[in-house]
Amino acid sequence: MNDPFYYEELRGNAIRPYLPEIGRLRIAVFREYPYLYDGDLGYEEAYLETYPRSERSLIVLLKSEGEIIGATTCMPMADESPEFQAPFLATGYDLNDIFYLGESVILPAFRGRGAGHEFFKRREAHARRVGPFRHTCFCAVDRPVDHPSRPAGYEPLDAFWTRMGYRKDPDLRCELEWKEINEALPSRKRLSYWLKEWE
Repeated sequence: MNDPFYYEELRGNAIRPYLPEIGRLRIAVFREYPYLYDGDLGYEEAYLETYPRSERSLIVLLKSEGEIIGATTCMPMADESPEFQAPFLATGYDLNDIFYLGESVILPAFRGRGAGHEFFKRREAHARRVGPFRHTCFCAVDRPVDHPSRPAGYEPLDAFWTRMGYRKDPDLRCELEWKEINEALPSRKRLSYWLKEWE
């Protein structure tokens, strides 16, 4: 195989055996800025359990030499937990029109080689298979440009997401709680939604 990595798509109960490994990967990647997540594997496995319970969910694994080096998740918003649904219900959206793209995590050594683009392509294709949906969306944490933990030279992904056809909606925000690496206790963080409209 000439490719440095390859993809594996999982649905339904096929997802469940991979939850601990995906959880560890998420903890490692989300520890970086901008999430600064001080992760807990028990929480991760409970959070990810939503995916095998959804009949229309998909998790795509990125692998290299048999090791999981990246993963991305997606499911209908109607199957997501209430904190993700609340902003759409509050602004008059029909949850059945929305497909949620979840999160993508890739280990640093494998970034910049097209996997992020491929993750969007595969999740959007899955949404079209199990839809129809009027919107695909994801959410991302909001951080000020002068955040004290922002690394020198950090480039947000906004330009990439815009090229993929998504726009940040100022009226759609949610709050999630997690413990940052520099916090004694968890605190609530604000995230904004990015949407793409489909014909």
